[in-house]
Amino acid sequence: MLSNETTGKLFRTYNNNPALYYAKSYLNQAFPGILFRKQLDAELKLAEKYDPEVIRTRLNYYNKLSGIKPLAGNPPTLGSQTIPKRQKVYYFDMYEFSRYFNPELYAGYAFGDVTHVPEQPAFVKSRPIAGNNTNSVVLKLEKMRHFNFINDPVTFDKKQNLLIGMAFVDQPHRVLFMEKHFDNPLCRLGQINLGTTHDHWYKPKISIREHLNNKFILTLEGNDVATSLKWVMSSGSIAVMPLPTYETWFMEGMLIPDFHYIKIEKDYSDLDDKLNYYIDNPDKAREIIKNAHQYIHQFRNTELEKILSLLVLKKYFV
Repeated sequence: MLSNETTGKLFRTYNNNPALYYAKSYLNQAFPGILFRKQLDAELKLAEKYDPEVIRTRLNYYNKLSGIKPLAGNPPTLGSQTIPKRQKVYYFDMYEFSRYFNPELYAGYAFGDVTHVPEQPAFVKSRPIAGNNTNSVVLKLEKMRHFNFINDPVTFDKKQNLLIGMAFVDQPHRVLFMEKHFDNPLCRLGQINLGTTHDHWYKPKISIREHLNNKFILTLEGNDVATSLKWVMSSGSIAVMPLPTYETWFMEGMLIPDFHYIKIEKDYSDLDDKLNYYIDNPDKAREIIKNAHQYIHQFRNTELEKILSLLVLKKYFV
C-alpha cells in the first residue's frame, strides 16, 4: 500500500501478496478432500442467488464442451496430481476447486502460457480467441499475477497526456512497437530487460503507481495475454492495444474496442491519431474508463467466481 502525497488518498493493489497466497495454498493441502466433496452441492446451490443468464453465459464461455468426449491414452486423475517443482501456482489454483470432486476422475491439463488448442479437452489458463477452441477449458489460473486490481488516486484530468509502456521486450510484435514509437513525443517507453540486440531501449522498471501518472498505458500481449490489462482497466488510465488474440478467465475476447479500451492497428500506424483524439475528447476517454470499471466489477465478486469455477469443473466431468 502506497500513499499519494498529492491527493492524500491511498493506492492499493489486490490479490498480489505472495506470502499470504502460498501460506493459504499449502494450508489447503492439510484438509481432507472428503470435507469439500460433501459441500459441493451446497456450494453450487448458491448459484440460485445470481442471474441465471449471467451464470450460463460465462460458464459456456469458459467451457464450450458438449456431449461426451472420452480422454484418449492414459490421462491423469485428479488425485494423482502433486505439487510440482515449477508452475506451483497452476496446481494450487486448480486444487482450490478440484478438491470438491472425486479424486478418481480423469482430467487433461495444459498449464503455462498456452497459445494452442489441446488435441483433447484440457484445463488451461489461456487459449486462442479465433477458431475452434472448444478443447481449451478455461480456469482462473495464475490469478495472483493476473487478477491484480487497484484503486487509482489520480483522476484522468490530472494525468499526463502520454502513453506509458515499460515492459519486457523480446517478442517480435513488441520489438516492432518500440522501433516505430520509441522516440514518439506522445510516448514514454522502455524495455526492462537487458541482453538483447536493442538494449538502447533499456529503462529501469517502474512501479504501477508511477504508471498511473499517465492517461494511456500500453498493454501489448506477451507470450499470451497482456498480464497488465486487468489492473490497467481497474485504474483511471486507459489500456491501449490491438485486438487481443488470446484470452483467459478475464474473457479478453468479450472486450469491445474503443469501448473498454483504445484499439490500435496491429502495425501501430494509427497510434498518434488515436491518442490525440482522446486527448482532445476527454469525455470520450472518461466513458471508456467507466465501461472498463463496469467490466472489471464482475470479477470482484469472490462468491460468484467460486461458483463459476466449480461449475466449469462439473461441466467438464459430467
